Amino acid sequence: MDERHKRTLFDSKLRRAVYIVICALPVVLTALFYALRSNPDVMGRAAAGISAPVRSALGLFSLVYPLSLMEVVCTVAVAWLIFYIVRSVMVTVHRRGKLKILSKRLLTVLVVVFYIWSMYCWLWNCGYFAPGFAESNGFSSAGVSVADLTTVTKLFAEKANEFSLLVKRDQDGRYSEDRREFTAASTDIYGNIASEYPCLEGRLYSPKPMLLYSWLMSRTGYTGIYFALTGESNINTQAPGFLMPATIAHELAHQRGVFAEDEANFVGIAACLTSGNVVYEYAGWLMGLMYLSNALSHADVEAWLDVTSGFSAEVRLDWQENHDFWQSQKTVDTGIEFVSNLLTTVTETVSGAVDTVYDGYLRSQNQTLGLKSYGACVDLLVEYFSA
Repeated sequence: MDERHKRTLFDSKLRRAVYIVICALPVVLTALFYALRSNPDVMGRAAAGISAPVRSALGLFSLVYPLSLMEVVCTVAVAWLIFYIVRSVMVTVHRRGKLKILSKRLLTVLVVVFYIWSMYCWLWNCGYFAPGFAESNGFSSAGVSVADLTTVTKLFAEKANEFSLLVKRDQDGRYSEDRREFTAASTDIYGNIASEYPCLEGRLYSPKPMLLYSWLMSRTGYTGIYFALTGESNINTQAPGFLMPATIAHELAHQRGVFAEDEANFVGIAACLTSGNVVYEYAGWLMGLMYLSNALSHADVEAWLDVTSGFSAEVRLDWQENHDFWQSQKTVDTGIEFVSNLLTTVTETVSGAVDTVYDGYLRSQNQTLGLKSYGACVDLLVEYFSA
């Protein structure tokens, strides 16, 4: 065997070895995550030592692009997947060795999916299995009494009434604060709450508006999303403005390593209430009031009716506007009954499917309440304000 042939054989073996490593790496990383995720200490170290610095670096990098980089990434990914599937069908049909070609192309897709999932596991999912904010900061998990729930709900109602008069409104009494202004102020709202809970200290990056997919978020019932792979907090720009500051605070809580949804809700509301910014304070009192009153309506109807009867005209107006907006997203009106009914059915189906998938995802990541965890911040609010 001559030297040239040996070199060719070596290069071939090296390429094969590299190919195997590239394909095996995400599988190994994913398997390692699932093997270790039952160990809170290891997951806590991963969340602090891997997830936090990498997500922060990604968030800093994402600042280069002023709009949502997540939208670009998702759009490109979907476009590539569609192109790749179509291309794979064409190549498989017109070439020999169809099974071999199809297998290679399917393997490529599988490897890409594993890379994305393995990164997401170590950048975000690890936090679901680490000690949470409540556990790390001494919150009890014993539940709350109806009496305490009623007291705190009344407090939030009184404060919501008070701050509803302090935010800007138009001549019809509708909320009219400038969204760009309170979005720009968002990175300063964690100063006071971080003094109380040092684990919340750190740099925050301004949330990004979802320009392409806000309509989809509205139709599926979501106001914001934190995307760990770009380190961005993304906001639905169609949602009512008076609650948007609280949504922003929630997504910023995720930036600071608060992974669980109930805890991010609590931290976001607490950040709003301690921010010293009237716009954020009103959003925090109103958002908290919505969660608390919903819980109280199930626990004590009479107490709930007593609280709601005391809502100011401004709170009632905002409350109704929020209700009307989300109700409007459940139906589609084109002026043609058949088309409207069809699109409404499609909207309901898609929204239900998204909820089912996300609920299943949360439950699979140690969030046993699934989507209900978004409202589980009530216990934390009551405990915090009853102390």
